[in-house]
Amino acid sequence: MFLTGDIGGTKTRLALAEVDGTRVEIRREQSFASQQYPTFDALLGEFLGDTGAVRAAAFGVAGPVNGRVAQATNLPWRLEADALQTRFGFARCHLLNDLEATAWGIPALGDADLLTLQAGTPGAQGNQAVIAAGTGLGEAGLYWDGQRHHPFASEGGHATFAPRNALEVALLQHLQQQREHVSWERVVSGMALPDLYSFLRQHRHAPLPDWLAQDVPGANAAAAISTAALQQRDPLCVETLDWFVALYGAEAGNLALKTMSRGGLFIGGGIAPKILPLLQTGGFLAAFNDKGRMRPLLQAMPVKVILNDRAALYGPALFAAQAGAA
Repeated sequence: MFLTGDIGGTKTRLALAEVDGTRVEIRREQSFASQQYPTFDALLGEFLGDTGAVRAAAFGVAGPVNGRVAQATNLPWRLEADALQTRFGFARCHLLNDLEATAWGIPALGDADLLTLQAGTPGAQGNQAVIAAGTGLGEAGLYWDGQRHHPFASEGGHATFAPRNALEVALLQHLQQQREHVSWERVVSGMALPDLYSFLRQHRHAPLPDWLAQDVPGANAAAAISTAALQQRDPLCVETLDWFVALYGAEAGNLALKTMSRGGLFIGGGIAPKILPLLQTGGFLAAFNDKGRMRPLLQAMPVKVILNDRAALYGPALFAAQAGAA
């Protein structure tokens, strides 16, 4: 039995899981609102309660991991594997970047857990990559050694945003008035969606509908905007979400090029399954493949959406199992 966790800026999920080869069976799972806990230790203690000794634990953390220490990017949490191991009596404790953890979980997924947006070349092999927009924007790679894939972490979501046209240049200039550095996470994430909508309202000189004003601005702004767009209730919301999808595709293409992901690109995170109709209409792939002379290379890469949100829990469990067998 392994303790596995997916630690995000909005939500943290913990689970007890059994591993058999690449198959992971979740035996107990619980979700927590991350912001309600001052430390990860406090949250973990609540989950474990009077649970018997757990031999091995592994956690995916939304933030950079340095050795056995991780600092969450959108939470005031600092995690130290040695301290967790001592306090909770684990024989082993591992920390992974959250997208690295998702990459580790891909072998546990079946055909029903994936939706193909672009088939690519049949039997494509090579490096792979994972991109995931949620509270923030995560990215990771999987190096192919000719026999198997080796996941590795990245903080590519914090690379500098590169506008593609005059409208996006104007967006960049608008965002630069608010912060020193404008990363891809600032335009492709849940927290970015309200900013895109606000910019478009100013740029188009459009009024804020009364029925939407109660949610924008606010904690539910992103959900309100995306829901209005999917229901075709407001043209500006539709334009915002279409733009978001195109930006998502553009950065996914950047990642695929930088990692030479001939083996495919996977789209994870909590947002993608909620906007599947838009991902399937072509805007994402149009931006993904729009790389000039590299278009044929991108078109040969399989692109798939991860539908099973437990991939981020499967990954740490598979990592812990492999580490224990080494």
